[in-house]
Amino acid sequence: MQTQTYNQAILDVAEAGIKALQDSAENQKATRTPAQESHFLCAWLVESFRIKRFSKIVADDISAWIRMARSQGAGAMLPQLFERIAKQYRQVEQAELTQLQSVTQLLTELENEDWFVISDSAFSDNSNTKLKLAGNGQSSLVVCELQLEGHFDGEKLIKPLPIYVRGDENHFAAKALEKGLLVSPGNKKTSLIKHHKTYTIAPNNQLKALCFLVQ
Repeated sequence: MQTQTYNQAILDVAEAGIKALQDSAENQKATRTPAQESHFLCAWLVESFRIKRFSKIVADDISAWIRMARSQGAGAMLPQLFERIAKQYRQVEQAELTQLQSVTQLLTELENEDWFVISDSAFSDNSNTKLKLAGNGQSSLVVCELQLEGHFDGEKLIKPLPIYVRGDENHFAAKALEKGLLVSPGNKKTSLIKHHKTYTIAPNNQLKALCFLVQ
């Protein structure tokens, strides 16, 4: 029996939630308020969690969404969240570029937008001291030359590739998504570059947790 990937599991939740909301709206034959939609999806998530409808690898996501819906109500914006998950995870499934082509085009495109892009420098990920990038305040992106070369086997990404970014993260993630790439949420603590966040691109876009969702 083939084990379900995180991508498949999170997509299952989002698409099932969207369908459940649509089916309920059709049966009710009345326009729901955002608060009512949020309440419906919260109850649906609680029941799905109770009966273990979805893979345990998305259990933490479901629990977090339940807490969010209970505390924020309509502000949790669960319908919009599920729509973004469904759209973006389906989009990368249809990508026509290899991951090497996607990364290469991403770096080139951001550089053309006047980002400060560095991909020809090597540095160690064992250093306890963060490197400082001299710049004029413009948005910047750094990827280790050795990792850019060694984490690919031909056109195929075979190891997670960290990318260090200082700038509009939604713009960065949107550009990556256009190229068929999902990126992890930014992490400032793991960054090797001062004032930058670490974003990760995974082989076959198989991140172990929810990607950074483009707004």
